[in-house]
Amino acid sequence: LDIQRQPGANIIQSVERVKQVLPRLTSALPPSVHVDILADRTETIRASVRDVQFTLLLTMALVVMVMFLFLRKLWTTVITSVALPLSLIGTFGIMYLAGFSLDNLSLMALTISTGFVVDDAIVMIENIVRHIEAGDSPLEAALKGARQIGFTVISLSLSLVAVFIPLLFMTGIVGRLFREFAITMSVAVGVSAFVSLTLTPMMCAKLLRSEKEESGQHTSAFYRRTEDLWVRFRDLYESGLRWVLAHQRFILILALVTLVATILLYVIVPKGLLPQQDTGVIVGVTDAAENISFKAMVQRVHAVSDIIRKDPDVASVSASVGAGTLNATVNTARLYIVLKPHNQRANAEKIIERLRNATRDVEGVSLFMQAAQDLQIDARVSRTQFQYILQDADAAELAEWTPKLVQKLGQLPQLSDVASDQQVNGLQLNVDVDREKASRLNVLTQAIDDTLYDAFGQRQVSIIFTQLNQFRVILEVEPNFRQSPDLLDKIYVKSSTGQPVPLSAFATMHISNTPLSIPHQGQFPAATISFNLRNGSSLSHAIPAIEKAEREIGFPDTIATNFTGAAAEFRSSLTTEPLLILAAVVVIYIVLGILYESYVHPITILSTLPSAGVGALIALLICRIDFSLVALIGIILLIGIVKKNAIMMIDFALEAARKEGLSAEESIYQACLLRFRPIMMTTAAALLGALPLALETGSGSELRRPLGISIVGGLLLSQFLTLYTTPVIYLYLDRLRAWFEQRRHRGRVAQAQLPLKTTTEFEHPVPLRPAASRAHGNHDHEKEHEMVGVGHDEDGLGF
Repeated sequence: LDIQRQPGANIIQSVERVKQVLPRLTSALPPSVHVDILADRTETIRASVRDVQFTLLLTMALVVMVMFLFLRKLWTTVITSVALPLSLIGTFGIMYLAGFSLDNLSLMALTISTGFVVDDAIVMIENIVRHIEAGDSPLEAALKGARQIGFTVISLSLSLVAVFIPLLFMTGIVGRLFREFAITMSVAVGVSAFVSLTLTPMMCAKLLRSEKEESGQHTSAFYRRTEDLWVRFRDLYESGLRWVLAHQRFILILALVTLVATILLYVIVPKGLLPQQDTGVIVGVTDAAENISFKAMVQRVHAVSDIIRKDPDVASVSASVGAGTLNATVNTARLYIVLKPHNQRANAEKIIERLRNATRDVEGVSLFMQAAQDLQIDARVSRTQFQYILQDADAAELAEWTPKLVQKLGQLPQLSDVASDQQVNGLQLNVDVDREKASRLNVLTQAIDDTLYDAFGQRQVSIIFTQLNQFRVILEVEPNFRQSPDLLDKIYVKSSTGQPVPLSAFATMHISNTPLSIPHQGQFPAATISFNLRNGSSLSHAIPAIEKAEREIGFPDTIATNFTGAAAEFRSSLTTEPLLILAAVVVIYIVLGILYESYVHPITILSTLPSAGVGALIALLICRIDFSLVALIGIILLIGIVKKNAIMMIDFALEAARKEGLSAEESIYQACLLRFRPIMMTTAAALLGALPLALETGSGSELRRPLGISIVGGLLLSQFLTLYTTPVIYLYLDRLRAWFEQRRHRGRVAQAQLPLKTTTEFEHPVPLRPAASRAHGNHDHEKEHEMVGVGHDEDGLGF
């Protein structure tokens, strides 16, 4: 008995209610009937949720540890420890109002957001602590630090939320899957920004102590050792920064090489739709010859089930034989193989390979297997995982070319378990009645139909009612009269005179081939070819290979072909993935352009993205994981993480240039050193937030690992590169901006014509020099700017 939940119902609650009702139902059954739960898909779901919850708690602990190791103060760690759960609790509240549930996607979003929601608090706390270390009181430091860093926090949060805007507008099944993920992440970031701008400064003002009061703590051995290590680390970065600023052209070329490498790696990396999960259930489909009988099919399925049941990693097996909702024809059967708990067995791929080898010797039957998936996109039931549909108005032409294509695809190294649902070799027994002979024997056509239906049609002739039940009486011949077509000679038809006449006296029988079923797609005859991928292969390799195989065998143009299910979604995602990344970049550029009121500074911030893409793609290649939609979300998250480094640098560089009048080189140099500690802290928090996802091996971890691996790989490489490339690109773009401004203002000065007349409103008219004096040196040129009212403000903008 297969129980399925209604759409929209919570599967955990549905299973709990079934278990509550089950004892009451079994009590009404006869004592000889035993009811056991064969398979419960919620067990793997519960185990997966438990693993994610543990990962969430571990991530929170790691993030708090980062704060303590960098700041080495108890109360700063406590403030972060308060901001983190408050942000998550606020996210839970909005998720409840939005009708979301705690599932794999929302829990994955919460786990990743643990590394993000503390970023705002880290930036705020670090800046306040820096002012306290400079001698300010906690209250003054909180006011000054919050005022100084508030715009940066808003920029960080808005630009990170902007990353998820394209995800919110994704279409199709994939868009519906990841919309909840994007909303959860956006809400978590928004709540954390609110907490960091309000609660965090207040707690710093009340709980932190001045530098004089904490001078005793600075004498501890732990503080001295960690301080020495931190000073050495910062000095190492400072020496590297000096070298980079002395070799700016080389660093610029390195940044351009990184951009080209990102594009090349995206083309090379194997791509897929969703990671293959090990949910603890394997779905098997057995195929036998089209002319097999029901009884023979049952025997073969029993043989296969017995072999599977002996496997040490299999907990139970159930099989369904016979045409119906699960099996389209009699020669197919469906098996549900329930595996032991995840920590007591090998992974599903190894078990499938082992079972395939063990059942290969069963005569007259083929077994196709695939692991059941939590995220199931395919609506069509097939033998293997991916489907390829052929359509043709001519059923004969379709029947001719489908086996040829199946044979060709079976030879491809990228595919395995290639099968077709075309069943054209079924047996049909034709009874040809000679009407003249039947008429001479007084046999009516209706009597022939009634006799054959009585013998083989399972006619219901009566119902026997009892006190507790009712039994339907079926009329048919004994089973030993249905073994061979020759037994039809023993069938007698009653004539109109009441005499029995043998069927062979007026009819001849012959056997011919006929389709067991004729599937249709869009009102046309269709055949579905299904296939699995070999180890090391991906959909990005398989789809071009299939299209090439079609061309090699000269596939006719009259047969329309298209992928369906996961393969079709993958093909559409290949076109939308670059557009999605581009949309995220454009949205961030617009948001940063509005915040900074500049066209140039957002480009400096976005220049950090290629290094993150290179790191993520290299990590996926090293771990031999396909670039799936989950990995794509990791890349999009990296866009939001990595740009934080540049935002913190540029904010302080602009402030130093505006308030202290420093040059671009001096301001970006000081900004890099001042923001080095919060940059390392935020990156370490995001890295440790994703590391448990990348390393976990529990139930359902296959869905989360690409996200963690892409983030960890991208952060490791981008953190090293952006600390050096960002100041260089900032300087180059600042020179470019200054060059454009200079050309624009020169044009304005050349076109300016002042009236040569005095007015009584001025007691001392402003003296004017002739236009010929404009060709003097820089000093005179600056004075001339003052004369005509055209100059530069502190940001280099015309006024």
